[in-house]
Amino acid sequence: MVNCRCIVVSSLIALFSFGCVQKGERSRELMQPIVLENNISQFFIQAYDSQEAQILLQQANILLDNHYYDEAVNLYNQLLIIEKDNIEAWNNRGNALAALKLYRQSIASYDKAIRLQVHQHHAWYNRGNVLAQIERYSEAIYSYEQAIRIKPNKYEAWINRGVALSKLQRYQEAIDSYDEAITIAPHTTEAYYNKACVHALQSNISLALKHLKKVIDKAPDRYKQLAQNDPDFEIIRGDKRFQDLIY
Repeated sequence: MVNCRCIVVSSLIALFSFGCVQKGERSRELMQPIVLENNISQFFIQAYDSQEAQILLQQANILLDNHYYDEAVNLYNQLLIIEKDNIEAWNNRGNALAALKLYRQSIASYDKAIRLQVHQHHAWYNRGNVLAQIERYSEAIYSYEQAIRIKPNKYEAWINRGVALSKLQRYQEAIDSYDEAITIAPHTTEAYYNKACVHALQSNISLALKHLKKVIDKAPDRYKQLAQNDPDFEIIRGDKRFQDLIY
């Protein structure tokens, strides 16, 4: 079976609120210019921190995109010292940690993004992917369902939910999940391929071949190679129709 990849979230706009510093009544006239000067100084400090954080975020994201995961994590850590509530940084830090197979730390990073914004479907989805990677399928399903609740047309979450369900041998629920993905994104070949896998696991050769042929017609090189090595097809591998289709 095939999964959809982790999502790197897009840039967020950080908003800053600058309030006045209120002093006591005594020496109000004398203190007023000093308070104003302090406010201006504080404004420039926070504005500088904001600019520095955005630069660090851009650099970290570039490193992440180019697979320099250790370096990306270091920059996200530096950024989070400046802006501890930067949701994008927590999410993408989780992706870098997952790529380094530091799964517990990765999940903790996604959890922090979710605590900051519970409707953060990217973090729920990525959290599900990591949980599935370490075979905590029931928890993965819960995370995918949270992502779907927030964004019902997130077909990648429907696909990966189907994979997790199939790992638990909840085959009909997996097929239903793939069908939801196909309804949302009819072009997606992963859902059809995974349906073929589920039908093969159930020894339903005709339906397995039907869906497998559909994706091979669209992307023959990719899906022939996948099917040749996919253990989900082990039950039907000796069938001549299967062999004729993939070789």
